[in-house]
Amino acid sequence: MSSSLYHRLGIRPVINGMGTYTALGGSLMPREVLDAMAEAACCFVPIAELQEKVGARIAELLGVPSAMVTAGAASAITVGTAACIARGCGGVLAQFPEFPNGRPEVILQKSHRSGYEPQIALTGAKLVWVETRQELERAIGERTAMLCFLNRHEPLGLISREEWILVGKDRGIPTFNDAAADIPPPDHLWKLVREGFDLVAFSGGKALRGPQSTGLLLGRADLVATARQALSPHLGIGRGMKVGKEEMMGLLAAVERYLKADHEAEKKLWEKRAEELVERLGAIAGMNVRIDVPQIANHVPHVILEWSQWHHEWTAAEVSDQLLRGDPPIAILTEGERSLRIAVWTLVDNQHRIVSDRIAEILSARR
Repeated sequence: MSSSLYHRLGIRPVINGMGTYTALGGSLMPREVLDAMAEAACCFVPIAELQEKVGARIAELLGVPSAMVTAGAASAITVGTAACIARGCGGVLAQFPEFPNGRPEVILQKSHRSGYEPQIALTGAKLVWVETRQELERAIGERTAMLCFLNRHEPLGLISREEWILVGKDRGIPTFNDAAADIPPPDHLWKLVREGFDLVAFSGGKALRGPQSTGLLLGRADLVATARQALSPHLGIGRGMKVGKEEMMGLLAAVERYLKADHEAEKKLWEKRAEELVERLGAIAGMNVRIDVPQIANHVPHVILEWSQWHHEWTAAEVSDQLLRGDPPIAILTEGERSLRIAVWTLVDNQHRIVSDRIAEILSARR
């Protein structure tokens, strides 16, 4: 995993036991994606036309009405919101973020607060928070532009996906689902649209293993067409959200590859790594180790380590810090004072053994 390119800048590549996090570069692009990007870089093409043609191909592959490539899932939130506000009237896009007749409104569940709300607010929309279906029904008015749903927080809310869609259809308000990290399973790429969401956003640089700077916006053809007008190369709210020809072709290649991949074989590989980690880490005295598969986002095997202060004086934060300071640096997630989470799907080759050896070494030493 050595790279002279990074070492010349004094940066040490990291063993990634956290998962497909933006802060660590998302995921590793496979050869098919890299080749597509390199080939795309060799020509000039009309970007707006390419966006339309790539979107049409992705929509065909996924069996959804329409698609476009965005500058990450966060960008999809912004241009998707813009499309719901404009509702096919391209002239409205020029008003953002000011609206002489009052700000449009976007409704969200309080339990779905994620930190990505500024991507909605960029359009000038006002955020309206609700908890129950009754509150949702009362909150909808003439300025309501969109009902925004955070897929991974569905278990935390009082309004289910089905109810959210039902209310949107009944009241004629577009529904948006932020499902950025919610593949696998692969069928989420089309299932959420087919369930009835008008727009769905995914990250292109996580499980799809496309360019990290890309995302997907899928759904209603009229809304996606308007969203394209809100994104670069057009002027307006999304001008700074450029998607290059290399990223478009790279994400298309990533989608094509993902749909042909042997997901069952990948799952078995991840499960084998997780089981070996459980065996190796379970040999450490006082360590409680188990496999966990999150219910929705990052729905892949993770390994959870827990210990008490009576067995090991190190805290999880201290172990994590020691791992990052080591050579090579190792990044894993802390969960509580003495609990760690290891994602196995971003580990390469036998890196899980390096991780387990380093953790055992740290916990066996005195603080």
